[in-house]
Amino acid sequence: MALLNDLINMNLSDHTEKIIAEYVWVGGSGLDMRSKARTISKPVSSPSELPKWNYDGSSTGQAPGEDSEVILYPQAIFKDPFRGGNNILVMCDCYTPQGKPIPTNKRHKAAKIFSHPDVVAEETWFGLEQEYTLLQKDVKWPLGWPIGGFPGPQGPYYCAIGAEKAFGRDIVDAHYKACLYAGINISGINGEVMPGQWEFQVGPSVGISAGDELWIARFLLERITEIAGVVLSFDPKPIPGDWNGAGAHTNYSTKSMREEGGYEVIKKAIEKLGLRHKEHIAAYGEGNERRLIGHHETADINTFKWGVANRGASIRVGRDTEKEGKGYFEDRRPASNMDPYVVTSMITKTTLLWTPN
Repeated sequence: MALLNDLINMNLSDHTEKIIAEYVWVGGSGLDMRSKARTISKPVSSPSELPKWNYDGSSTGQAPGEDSEVILYPQAIFKDPFRGGNNILVMCDCYTPQGKPIPTNKRHKAAKIFSHPDVVAEETWFGLEQEYTLLQKDVKWPLGWPIGGFPGPQGPYYCAIGAEKAFGRDIVDAHYKACLYAGINISGINGEVMPGQWEFQVGPSVGISAGDELWIARFLLERITEIAGVVLSFDPKPIPGDWNGAGAHTNYSTKSMREEGGYEVIKKAIEKLGLRHKEHIAAYGEGNERRLIGHHETADINTFKWGVANRGASIRVGRDTEKEGKGYFEDRRPASNMDPYVVTSMITKTTLLWTPN
């Protein structure tokens, strides 16, 4: 008799050409992820080969009950590390039955910006540093922390090893491999300053693909924490007090920045970002004011400043970029719960398409 694990791990490609496609989308809060699966008659290699689908938007906070149908448009496909074989994950965005993007569809607007000829010519590269916190399920307290109490002060935990310093590594490594299997351009992981907090990096990825890859990486992480019985938090300041918050530092470059003379292009781009500081902060994640306080490797939320190798700045330029006179810069303002479609397209629009009055 087959055991449950035997059925879960069954390789369907040995028995049928049909595959399972898990359609994934962003829910009504702008951070919650939703998904449901359907059978596809044969393996596919492009989202254009997949049918549109629909769901009950009144149950996700994205449509009224009297007109609840929301349409899923497949946009990007990834290999499914949970089901294996030819099965896939499908990143979708959401539209009304009349074909208009619903208000929570941030991908549609971003895709327009990334398809602008001036942006296409500049080949925008992004590297997204996603910090997150693992919480104990029943008490919503960081993994490894004594219930109702606190560990020792920060210092020993960043990139640390050891049972008393690193909590949740099995989840982190499982996620790393799942991302590589899926085809996400994950470039690394590390333990963060606050115990129970970790980071993974996606990129370099070009244009809209950075947002697609980060959302699917988040989906994989939440599925893995579900299996492990651990709660995943993207709160930018999960623990008040003398503890680091969680951000989503966004590394960015254009073709002009990567070529000779790029450092001057970078400085002009940073100047533009400074002029639109308030607009960017408003779009960089809920609760960010609890994190951007001028301490714990952040700049104050009301202050815009940049510097070379300065982790207390809004924008950090690396030593290598300064030395070589070209490269990239890091926007350190986005919160861990930011929408990558919003942040990447906004940085692109400000630096490439916006002209100060």
